[in-house]
Amino acid sequence: MLNRKLRHFIYAAKLQYSRLKLRLGIRTGIVKKVIIVPYKGFGNGDNVYLPGRVIKDRGIVAASPQDSRWQNFRKMYKRFMSWEIPGVMVKATYLGMSQTVTSDDEGYFVFRFTGNTVAAAETEGAWQKIALELMEKVVPGQPKAKAEAYVFVPDKNVQYGIISDIDDTIVPTGATRLWEMLKTTFLGNAHSRLPFPGVATFYQAMEKGDDDIKGNPLFYVSSSPWNLYDFLTEWLAVHEVPRGPLMLRDIGLTREYWITGSHLDHKLKQVENIFALIPEISFILIGDSGQHDPEIYLQVIKDFPGRVKMIYIRDVAPERKVAVDAIARQIRALGVELLLIQDTVDAARHAALKGWITQDDIDEVVSAKINDEKAT
Repeated sequence: MLNRKLRHFIYAAKLQYSRLKLRLGIRTGIVKKVIIVPYKGFGNGDNVYLPGRVIKDRGIVAASPQDSRWQNFRKMYKRFMSWEIPGVMVKATYLGMSQTVTSDDEGYFVFRFTGNTVAAAETEGAWQKIALELMEKVVPGQPKAKAEAYVFVPDKNVQYGIISDIDDTIVPTGATRLWEMLKTTFLGNAHSRLPFPGVATFYQAMEKGDDDIKGNPLFYVSSSPWNLYDFLTEWLAVHEVPRGPLMLRDIGLTREYWITGSHLDHKLKQVENIFALIPEISFILIGDSGQHDPEIYLQVIKDFPGRVKMIYIRDVAPERKVAVDAIARQIRALGVELLLIQDTVDAARHAALKGWITQDDIDEVVSAKINDEKAT
C-alpha cells in the first residue's frame, strides 16, 4: 500500500513537472512546433486499431551512412528526451467515418473504428489511409497539425500472418547484455545496424507466401520504447525488411508500474491483441531464445488453440537451450512445432518444406545470406 501511494505521488509530481515544462517551453519559444506521430495500425473488416502520439517536433531527420557516432547520439538523445503533449483533441477520418479522441498524460492516443467496412477495404487494398488532424492550437501561430496514418486490413489473398520479435531476432542488439545494448542503441543508426544475414529476403519470401503475391501481414512486437518508432521504421525501410505495424511500449513511471510492466506481459498482451483483431488467419511466430519469447508463444498457443502454424526461435543464448527444449516439448504436445534455428537459412528451408514459401526462395535466402556476410 505504501509503495503504491509513493508511486502515485511521484507520478503526480512528474505530470505537474511535465505540464509546467510544456507551458514554459511554449511561452519561451522552445516549443515551436507540435506534430502528430501516427503508428501503423491494423484490424479486420469490422474493427480497426490505430495508436499514435502528439509530441514536440524535435527536427529529427533521416540518418545517412556518413553520420558520426556523435550525430547518432544526438538524434537518439532527442528521441528519448521527448516533449509529450497531453490533453489535446485529435480527429481521425477513415472511409467516411470520423472520431475525435484526447491524448493522455503521455501524449498517446488510440482510435478504434468499428463497423462493416469490408467492401471498402477490399477495393482499396490491404493498407488503408486514415487522415489525422489536431483540433486545437498548442503553439500560437502554428498551422493546424495534420498527418496521414496507415492501417493494415488483410484481404482475401492472405495465407497466414507473421509476428516477429526485433531485438536479437532480426537484428543483433545484445538485449541480454545491458552495456552492449545501450552502446548499439545510442551510437548506431539505421544504416550501421545490420540485420542478421538473409533476414530481409526471408521475410520478403514470407510476405509473398507460395503464390508470389505480396499480402501476408507482418507484425513486429518488441519491448523497445515508442521513442524508437521512427528509428525502427527507418531501419526496416533501409534494409528492405517488409513494413508492418510495430507494437512497442512506453517505458517509464506510470500510476501502475515503476517501469511500465514486464517484457513478458507486454509482448504477450500485444501478440494476443493481434490475434483478437485479426481472427480469420493463423500465424507463424518468430523470436529468439535470449529472453522469454518461447514462454510467451507457449501461452499464446494455450489461449488461441489452432491459430499458430509454426514457431521459429533464433538460438542466441546457448545457456537457455535446456529450458527452450522443455518448452518445445510442451508446445509439441499442443500440436505445434518449435524449431530452434542457428541462422535464417534453417527457417527458410523448413518453411519451403512446409509449402509456406517457394523452393526458389531458398536459393535467394542463401544467396542473400552470403552477400550480407561479405558486407559485414
